[in-house]
Amino acid sequence: MKILDIDHVGVAVGSIDQARAFWTGVLGLPCGGSETVAEQKVTTGFFPVGESEMELLESTSPDGPVAKFIEKRGRGIHHIAFRVADIEAALKELKEKGLRLIDHTPRIGAGGAKIAFLHPTETSGVLVELCERR
Repeated sequence: MKILDIDHVGVAVGSIDQARAFWTGVLGLPCGGSETVAEQKVTTGFFPVGESEMELLESTSPDGPVAKFIEKRGRGIHHIAFRVADIEAALKELKEKGLRLIDHTPRIGAGGAKIAFLHPTETSGVLVELCERR
């Protein structure tokens, strides 16, 4: 498996519009746009930082994964995403190593990226996302 970069850090927020006051207003990061991913019940807002991004995650439904995360743990860092060269090969390698995965096959995330999550019990409690962008 070849990890190319930290693709983004996901932050669970109650409202992207309210959180933008800090990320743009205080830090001066431009908003690179937002997108709703209906399948994941989330709206994302991306704020580029060098070659990586901060991804703000706002739930679109009270039963969505981000809403459940906020209910259980509060707002804050939700996940870290590593960009990989070949997500299918990476998942195959991790399965062969016996790692517990949330996604056994990639799904489509924001920006059309192929994504898959590793189970946090395998990663010292950190939700890790693998991301392949073309």
